[in-house]
Amino acid sequence: MAEREWVTYRRMSNRPVEVMRAHFERHVYHPHSHETYSFGLTQFGAQSFDCRGASRISAAGMVMAFNPDEPHDGHSATELGFTYSIVHIGAELVTDLLSDQAGRPTGLPLFTDPVLPDPVLSSALNRLCASLIQPAIELAADEALAASVAAMVRRGARRPLVSSSATLNVSAGADLARRVRAVLDDRYLDPLSMDDLVGATGCSRFALYRAFRAKYGLAPSDYQRQLRLRAARRLIAAGRPVAEAATESGFADQAHLTRWFRRYYGITPGIYANAI
Repeated sequence: MAEREWVTYRRMSNRPVEVMRAHFERHVYHPHSHETYSFGLTQFGAQSFDCRGASRISAAGMVMAFNPDEPHDGHSATELGFTYSIVHIGAELVTDLLSDQAGRPTGLPLFTDPVLPDPVLSSALNRLCASLIQPAIELAADEALAASVAAMVRRGARRPLVSSSATLNVSAGADLARRVRAVLDDRYLDPLSMDDLVGATGCSRFALYRAFRAKYGLAPSDYQRQLRLRAARRLIAAGRPVAEAATESGFADQAHLTRWFRRYYGITPGIYANAI
């Protein structure tokens, strides 16, 4: 990590919530996505990223909103770099936070614009990140979560998030992508080749690659690597040594895991292990 770059990372022990505050100048995120909703606030400088087929800029004071499994990358748009905070919130917690007074779920939101120049959201997200990074009582953190998610949905979401099962059967290409994803989900630890995917789906290499990338925004190899990284995160969060997490999640060794972990998440596995 460059000398002037730094990262602070925290995980809540009893909630699917993680928060990072960082300053990057030369760091470049590899295209990736998160299992969670991810809300970011640029506090200094500007960052550039590709998302939903277009190049985006988030300057100081702007809010970023990523839906679960939404691919994006990122790098500094200025010579001096950028400082930002980002909070990752599990979809199951978002469901709980948005339930009506009777406890009935109201559906998951869909954020249609990944960059929101909204001072109200900026203020709410700043308060939330501060409450999570600094020691706070559980009630205060939960109140900040509820207020921030409600504000994000009220001002940034446009319609309910369509479930993946409802959209995967729209076309033959989407169905093919679903079958490829099912193989990857089931066998992500295996040394799969394109021939393995061809054999499992009965389609040509080009057809399955094109269908998968069109549907999920990632190449099958990137998706498999992401599944391995998520598995490593779970093992590390459960207290397993980084070296063991690396081998058990399909990486050649700890150095291999560390290299890709930082390219995807901006921090090393060691920082993540010590974050709670």
